[in-house]
Amino acid sequence: MIKVQVSDSWERGSHYERYVGRWSRQVAPAFLAWLKIEPDRRWLDIGCGTGALSAAILDHCLPSNVKGVEPSEGFRATAGSNLKGRVTLHSGDAADLPLDDDAVDVVVSGLVLNFIPDVPAALKEMARVTCAGGTVAAYVWDYAGRMELMRYFWDAAVSVSAAAQTLDEGVRFPICRPQALQELFTSELFNTPEVQGIEISTPFASFEEYWQPFLGGQGPAPAYAMSLSEDDRRKLHDRLRDSVPSAADGSISMTARVWAVRAQVA
Repeated sequence: MIKVQVSDSWERGSHYERYVGRWSRQVAPAFLAWLKIEPDRRWLDIGCGTGALSAAILDHCLPSNVKGVEPSEGFRATAGSNLKGRVTLHSGDAADLPLDDDAVDVVVSGLVLNFIPDVPAALKEMARVTCAGGTVAAYVWDYAGRMELMRYFWDAAVSVSAAAQTLDEGVRFPICRPQALQELFTSELFNTPEVQGIEISTPFASFEEYWQPFLGGQGPAPAYAMSLSEDDRRKLHDRLRDSVPSAADGSISMTARVWAVRAQVA
């Protein structure tokens, strides 16, 4: 195999939903339950994607209003369809938010921090648009540990070709660990940062149900799979099939963990 480069860009909401969007929808309510935000607060969802976290805010938190910022036109279109006008959606960048100072009470971001090119600048923007004493919180997949559907993929990919190791999200995204998140939010911008692990089950009826989302080309692992020749992709398919924990009926049971962080704006 030759060394390949893949894109981290997310553009097509339908492919994202099949890959990890459906699991994000399960994580979001548990994340919000951990935050324990009082009703009638103004919320901002940064990198709102297809709207999973925004939908959970509407369903569980009794917000006064919800805004979403998302740079991808394709994702905003999917979010607009999913949220049916209940969230005000903006095109924008996390490091240059299109909101006034003190515009919201709560800022959240789901599965986005590791894809932001300038995280310190984004944190400054989050603090700027949040009122003093408000909450800034985020969660990221535990790529190096118990985000098992990705962990099994990359372990298999590396066992087939050592070149895949540089693309492994567990290697590339060191901020997706508890200590790194704690350190990110330990600054003059925030008070009392806390980190918490949240786990969900990710069952698949068969190996093919698990494998198919990797053929969508959306996100680092699927993009890597689709960058391979048919022969090399078959080798990866077979190695992965042999390594995942399948039951007698062919079903697969895995766990997905996120690391969540929250802090109050100073």
